[in-house]
Amino acid sequence: MATNVGTTSRQEFGATSTTEEVLSGINLRGKRILITGVSAGIGVETARSLAAHGAHVVGAARDLVKAEGATAQVRKDAAPNGGSFELIELDLGSLKSVRACADRLLATAEPFDVVIANAGIMATPFGHTVDGFETQFGTNHVGHFVLVNRIARLIRTGGRLINLSSAGHRFSNVDLEDPNFERTKYEPFVAYGRSKTANVLFAVAFDKRHRNRGVRAAAVHPGGIQTELARHMDPDALQAIVKNMKQQLKTIPQGAATSVWAAVVAAAEEIGGQYCENCHVSHVVTDTATITAVSEGVRGYALDPQNAEALWKKSEELVGESF
Repeated sequence: MATNVGTTSRQEFGATSTTEEVLSGINLRGKRILITGVSAGIGVETARSLAAHGAHVVGAARDLVKAEGATAQVRKDAAPNGGSFELIELDLGSLKSVRACADRLLATAEPFDVVIANAGIMATPFGHTVDGFETQFGTNHVGHFVLVNRIARLIRTGGRLINLSSAGHRFSNVDLEDPNFERTKYEPFVAYGRSKTANVLFAVAFDKRHRNRGVRAAAVHPGGIQTELARHMDPDALQAIVKNMKQQLKTIPQGAATSVWAAVVAAAEEIGGQYCENCHVSHVVTDTATITAVSEGVRGYALDPQNAEALWKKSEELVGESF
């Protein structure tokens, strides 16, 4: 019999905990989990660790050829414990692709216990998605907003949504008056901060709408990890940021640990509507200095219910759909 998803935080974990430590003794057979961004980094490890503990994982990726190669170990580790893995195409920078992916998932009508919105980009040069949204906001938030809301009814009672955010949310609140930098000078990390704040606010608003049916949502910060996410950055600049944040770079299994902890280990009431890092629910920080001022914590604006509702309304306007 499969262990219930998120029944308890039976053990204390922290910044150095790995996916295998967090999932020790957890049997996920019978659980079905959707993860976006499984062609590299923590998305692959998140999929691998969950499938290795018996879950059926559906991995979404833009480049299926790349993802197929990157997830060979996922399939290998899944088999001995009754887990399985399959891929589905998803380009978060194209709402046509997002809607097509949602339609395919809805057509099969197979429910999910967990959806992990893991895919993301960071500090990209200024640009736009196919639909005209600033690249980071459009990919990190808007694409996931449409996908998750379109398939929300597939999330089983007792299930949850986990949005990958970042300590980078401290760089900036969302700007709902100018989300696409039409009047604001573009700064890569300001744009990244806006999108990562949006990831938290989306979790807050989704949690409010679905908690009555037993579905909870949370945002997680994986920590500083050297993956393809930083491909647009100078390596020395990345190291300087991590050092100033008073954090050590994590390994990929350590970086994916908070995702799996929030998805299938932590108690639902503990993480619902919250921001988590280092395998625990984080606290609100009021220091108004830069991201480098504190090593942990979430800005109050990222958890503010009114801010979350305003973003939800604006997102619906931008995509022309009501959820």
